[in-house]
Amino acid sequence: MRFVVSAFSLVLLAGCGGSKPPAHSADSSDSTEPAAAPAKGDAAPDDKTAKSAEKSEADPGSAPASEAVPTQCAKAGASTCVPNRKFVERMCADSYPTVALSLFGNGNPFSKGYLTRRTQAWNAEGGASDNSWLEFDEEVLVLAERGADKGGMQVSGAGGSYMALRWNGSCVTLAKEELTLSKPPSPKAAKVEWRYLDDNVQEALRTDSTINEAVITRRKECKGAVSGDVSLKCVKADDKLSAVVVDYLRKGGKIPTPTKLPK
Repeated sequence: MRFVVSAFSLVLLAGCGGSKPPAHSADSSDSTEPAAAPAKGDAAPDDKTAKSAEKSEADPGSAPASEAVPTQCAKAGASTCVPNRKFVERMCADSYPTVALSLFGNGNPFSKGYLTRRTQAWNAEGGASDNSWLEFDEEVLVLAERGADKGGMQVSGAGGSYMALRWNGSCVTLAKEELTLSKPPSPKAAKVEWRYLDDNVQEALRTDSTINEAVITRRKECKGAVSGDVSLKCVKADDKLSAVVVDYLRKGGKIPTPTKLPK
């Protein structure tokens, strides 16, 4: 009799209590809850913003204006034509070989300078420096005139030195007596390292038959080597490739916007 009463009680409890239904999981496909309304600051982009986004997707190589390579003088009427200061500061914080080619070439108006003596490279602004040597008559691009005081870089005015850019993408600080704006008969150029150039620029340069031939020759003679124990033929082929790239740009050759830009 005691057993029967207990069983009867269990039946009553089951009928009255019932188990709590399981909650829907967060990723349930049959959820009927409406999507949350966008926050006040998350309004849908206007047509102008949407078109800008479409353009960026269509042209991934394009860059924001703040990061683009300058093509105009920072100050009209100045004694030297230099890029804007903020760009120079970003440029000289690292080494940008492909951007250097774009600044030297592409018909840009920036002032060129030439070494009056052999001197060791250094960067007084604290950025990257390769610590190699600049040769007499080496061509550089003038980036800024540095004040004689502690004011740092400035575009014009009295000063004791220049910030300059080499063809290899490194920035250097030069005393005023180490630089002249008078072009020598055969200006030199720092070596352009092909392997450091952005892929899109390499591809564009190889549309020139002379450069393409130099690339093929270098690949044949160096057999993939980039440094260390290489043959004399490899060294000469490497130097020739650098020379034809510089010559192409000096003669008005154009390259696309680099993919790696100063940030």
